[in-house]
Amino acid sequence: MPSRSRSASGLCIILRRCSQPNAGCRQRPTASNCVLHYKMGVDCMKRPFKMYVIHHSHTDIGYTDRQEKIEAYHVDFIKQAIELCEAEAAGTGDRQGFRWTCETFWAVERFLEQAGADWVARFEAAVASGRIELSGSYLHMTELIDTDIMERLLRRATDYGKSIGVKVDSAMHADINGFSWGYAQSLLNAGIDNLFTCIHTHHGMFPLGRKQMPFWWETAKGERLLVWNGDHYHLGNDLGLSPNALLSYSMREDGLNVYGADERAWEVAEQRIQAYVACLEEEGYPYPFVPIMVSGLIWDNAPPNAEVTDFVERWNRRHGHQIELEMTTLHEFFRTVRETETQLGTEIPVYRGDWPDWWSDGVASTAMHTQLFRDAQRTLRVVKALDPQGKQVQAAELTEMEYNLAMYAEHTWGYHTSVGEPWNPFVQSLGARKEQFASEAHQRIYRALDQITVARGEKLMAPNRALTYKVINPAAVEVADIVQLPVDQWEVSKLLKKGFTVVESATGKIMPYETVSTSRGYMVCISAIVPAHSEQMYEIKLNDGAAPAPAGRVSNTRLRGLDGVHDIPPLAASGQTFDPAFSIDAHSISSPYVRIEWAEGEGIVKWHDRVRGLDLIDPSHPHRAFTPIYEVTPVDNPERMRATRTVMGRNRKGLNVQRHTGKLQETKRIAEGALSSTVELIYGIEGMSHYSVLLTVHHTRPRVEVAIRMHKDSIWEPENVYIALPFRAPSSSAENSVWLDKSGTPIRPWIDQLPGTLSDFYCIQEGLALVAPDAEAGLAIATPDTPLIQCGPLQHEARLVMGHDGLQKRTPVLYAWVLNNFWETNFKATVGGFYEFRYKLTWGEDAGDPSRALAWCRNVNTGLLAFRAET
Repeated sequence: MPSRSRSASGLCIILRRCSQPNAGCRQRPTASNCVLHYKMGVDCMKRPFKMYVIHHSHTDIGYTDRQEKIEAYHVDFIKQAIELCEAEAAGTGDRQGFRWTCETFWAVERFLEQAGADWVARFEAAVASGRIELSGSYLHMTELIDTDIMERLLRRATDYGKSIGVKVDSAMHADINGFSWGYAQSLLNAGIDNLFTCIHTHHGMFPLGRKQMPFWWETAKGERLLVWNGDHYHLGNDLGLSPNALLSYSMREDGLNVYGADERAWEVAEQRIQAYVACLEEEGYPYPFVPIMVSGLIWDNAPPNAEVTDFVERWNRRHGHQIELEMTTLHEFFRTVRETETQLGTEIPVYRGDWPDWWSDGVASTAMHTQLFRDAQRTLRVVKALDPQGKQVQAAELTEMEYNLAMYAEHTWGYHTSVGEPWNPFVQSLGARKEQFASEAHQRIYRALDQITVARGEKLMAPNRALTYKVINPAAVEVADIVQLPVDQWEVSKLLKKGFTVVESATGKIMPYETVSTSRGYMVCISAIVPAHSEQMYEIKLNDGAAPAPAGRVSNTRLRGLDGVHDIPPLAASGQTFDPAFSIDAHSISSPYVRIEWAEGEGIVKWHDRVRGLDLIDPSHPHRAFTPIYEVTPVDNPERMRATRTVMGRNRKGLNVQRHTGKLQETKRIAEGALSSTVELIYGIEGMSHYSVLLTVHHTRPRVEVAIRMHKDSIWEPENVYIALPFRAPSSSAENSVWLDKSGTPIRPWIDQLPGTLSDFYCIQEGLALVAPDAEAGLAIATPDTPLIQCGPLQHEARLVMGHDGLQKRTPVLYAWVLNNFWETNFKATVGGFYEFRYKLTWGEDAGDPSRALAWCRNVNTGLLAFRAET
């Protein structure tokens, strides 16, 4: 079954007229006539043509069955392929030319673990003979995975190939719609020179404006990967190459609707193959060959099928003089592509830039576990930085952590009837299993971090623990951050009774602090600056006597009433001495670096850089900062929950979408401390019983931390939740360059992209930056929890892809896309529940360079590590 949907493929193959009809033909030249000429012995082709048939099984974990069942299937598929290869090699079978491509190394890895020594030896013999091929891809991923893990996964295939004397130089990806630009470099770094893609254009699209073509994908470093931009991975089933697994999916405009076994199989194949090749000829296709992927059954995770070999032999006996079929492997196919470029004297085009994945949007349908995943992946980088020699965490443990992360980032987001029957226990169990991978990774990685902190001196819970703390910076640059020093609940009364100071142990410096009460006790917060890869010790020292009573102070000039409300600004003419640099009132919050203002019903209307005298809000943006935008597409009948979603296409919403904007209703003063102040803005919004924005403004640096808290109603209809990010760089220039932290390399949306690629949204790693063209200053937004950034308009309209003239007349309009459930098959049917999503902002000269700004995002999301430790 084509992944996620069987009802749309984005671009159907249209059967067209014969490109060179016989001169004596009186009939109108059409695709069906072309088949007629062919049956009559009239050659409609300009030249002999070859179809390279690549037989494989699409790996889609959890879409068609339980994850462990799919694992068992793929282990058995390899065994079946081995037996077919051995029969051919021994000459005992009548099926010659059988070839099998292991689409992902994940399947091979499971086989090697479970099959036993005899099967493994037979497998390696088949690989060595060239009858079975290893693909370098590990799994078909979303863009959640970072570069470090991705390259380690890719090297599993190439390292195994080296161990058995086989070069793994090609990778295959089916179904998914794109890859971060850095992925091209990761493949090359792993020794993989070729990438074959079989994009599934449901709710997506292939790049470059056409498929079935090669191109050189040039990396940011200037190296080149050869890519074949292929067709759907079940196209061979549409063409009839697997006679009992016919399909009408990519080819639907020939009046035939076949599925599975059909008595017309041979006639369908004759008509469709001839028409397909004629279509290529008419469109000016330059190559005398074309690759066709085929599955043994009409299903993802399908076994090898010897009938494909039978069909190839039968076809070549009858029609091979005109269109020859040959089963092959990726390696052999790409060798042919490279040789043909030389022979034909044609140049394969070169393209640079990102290839955004249309299918990474599933990460927002399980937002809580995506948040867990991102925290776990980030913490794994800390584990590796603090234990580079593997003294506390063994290599096998790291492999398990990466495996769980990979299984969550894999592109399947649930069972294929998740939306149609969300109450089904099978749907719910497979969804829980998917989410469990994120939870398991999170648990394993934090257990490893605990091992490391204990080795680095952490003092675990015990009576009378010293109030001493170690703060570690795992980053390769200096990091300045507010650090929380935890105090146990039973220790709080002692601190409050006696009073205390916080001292940096090495220098004796007394640190300003503020306190936060939590459910676990007490946090003493200090502002620390820690050099790269360094650690510092701090101590909370109790006062000798009782805590001094706070001095009684009554201001005679500050305009705050006995009700505690500050809603009258100072009167300069009256000699008031209150310094408004630090203030919270009913409509604003200020520090020496920023003044944020809000208005009833509107939300945040000003974000003023007090150092430069500039507002950081883009006035052209249609929404206020951190305002929620809620969309729902009404469905009049529960039985149409799936069908309504199917026709949404690349808009991911219906034409009748209802869009609601949050309205500010209430504000609360939360805290005023020595280091920061916090207010809460409470909004009313459809689809949620609660939505609030907590703004924490730092007093000592240009930085604001934002926490979005929401209680999302449980809704079955397709919906989206966006959070507005209407910011601009602090510069006199009205223009900004947007930079996104994509895996492997930063990119500028609508600039650093392949033609024909997605321009509406992007799956990023740690944040984004807005940089003025004069580079005098910039603004960075760290996004630790939510990876999707919307740049295109929210309105339902024709979606413009990279390179369209209309796109050049626009500028990106930024939103965080935090929740959705629009896909009709395997997303969660509802995203109801409680969430907190965090954002961290800084601005100024240090953020004026994109690389520094995005590095700040990465480092501030990781933060400084603090724990109780003995000196």
